[in-house]
Amino acid sequence: MTASDWLNTKRPELRSAGDAAAKSGPAAAAIPADKKDAAASAPRSTRERLKALLRQNQEALSPRVLRRTLQELKNIVDPQVSEIEGGRRASGVAEWYVRAEANERRDMWLLMSEEFTADPEKVKLAQAQYAAHLGTADEAAAEVRLRRATVSPRRRLLQRFSAFPGGIRFLVDLRAELLPHLTADKRLQALDIEMEYMFSTWFDFGFLDLRRISWDSPASLIEKLIRYEAVHDIRSWADVKNRLDSDRRCYGFFHPRLPDEPLIFVEVALMDSMATCITPLLDESADAADLNKARTAIFYSISNTQTGLRGVSFGDSLIKRVVEALKIEFPKLRCFATLSPIPGFRGWLDKHAAAMLEKLTEKERAALGLALASQPPTAAAFLAAAETALHLHAKSPVRQMLLRCAAHYLGQAHEGGKPLDPVARFHLGNGARIERLDWLGDPSPKGIKQSYGLMVNYLYDPKRLDKHRALLAQGKIPVADAIEDLYI
Repeated sequence: MTASDWLNTKRPELRSAGDAAAKSGPAAAAIPADKKDAAASAPRSTRERLKALLRQNQEALSPRVLRRTLQELKNIVDPQVSEIEGGRRASGVAEWYVRAEANERRDMWLLMSEEFTADPEKVKLAQAQYAAHLGTADEAAAEVRLRRATVSPRRRLLQRFSAFPGGIRFLVDLRAELLPHLTADKRLQALDIEMEYMFSTWFDFGFLDLRRISWDSPASLIEKLIRYEAVHDIRSWADVKNRLDSDRRCYGFFHPRLPDEPLIFVEVALMDSMATCITPLLDESADAADLNKARTAIFYSISNTQTGLRGVSFGDSLIKRVVEALKIEFPKLRCFATLSPIPGFRGWLDKHAAAMLEKLTEKERAALGLALASQPPTAAAFLAAAETALHLHAKSPVRQMLLRCAAHYLGQAHEGGKPLDPVARFHLGNGARIERLDWLGDPSPKGIKQSYGLMVNYLYDPKRLDKHRALLAQGKIPVADAIEDLYI
């Protein structure tokens, strides 16, 4: 090997210095400064690092340790070792990972993402065989062989990690740590996609247990409710006790490998009619409702607990199972609905207020302008008046305009056939319909900040869930007449 070859393959840091010196002459002027800076700062690929001798700046693991880590990962999926031995080896790597620095962990992600790909030659051969057998009796078998050829060893690696005690917990936490880095480093996407696919299989609702969480549940479990509550913060033990009182129910999905960790939970209030405001439901001093008069179950909080399971859907199955459980315990229940926030409304209205004002008739615009002391009414004046939502009377044109804008946002504003609001996407995707808007349903500072205090009831009619999903698939958002009546 010549000195030049050695520099090119083994000492990239010296080669970079030499290149920089060479480019400092007249020819360097032809290279834009921004491109020179990008080239100088671009990180080496994982494969370049595996072939190198020395690490460069910002690289956590040295090439030697990187190669050793890769070999340890490959040893986990060695076809000559049993599932048990593979799991034991995976446990050893997991112990190293827990002690590793954040950048060192990221290097392991890169190895798992980039070095465990399907064999391109096997894929090419399987594709050719499938194409050759199209229209023959062997087509189905060829299609199965093609799918097998495209399965990467990364999937087997994840399976081995899941085999040791605590392995599922390890992988869920690993993905939670990985997710914030996906936008900045596209190289990690393969690992993320593979993990989401595997999790959707491992956490299929058929493997999940529905359990009621009550005041008699272990304190450690109740503490997790407090920690994971994502809709209405739990302020105290008295608050959580109120949410687990006799007129309430709380259910969670649990996985056998995470027996003490709810994956998602829903809080339910049993009432005589549909709730219009969250404040009474969160009132710790309020008396429990009379269960003999309960005809309505209000789902007022649904919280996912595991960031690492993003993309794995539990909500649809959870609500269906909870409805079934409630109907068995309370046969007189007739209505199943939510009292839900509208988290995206204020941000949407800030951008679209002017367009909404343009939809008004001349008479409606004049009435609103009179209330705003602004003729014609402007978006700025309307949004400023909306800040006084707590004090707007029932016939206020500003209040009516806010309701109409919210109805449009929920029932008519969509992208790609899906509602813009994330909570609406969740419930409508589960087969609910938009039933009613509730003025000052959440007068708390958070509620005012999100949606000027507005909340919404989504109705779950067990007999019409499939019909509503079919409408949504056609780009039609299912709404009650009361919502349609508010459209501009």
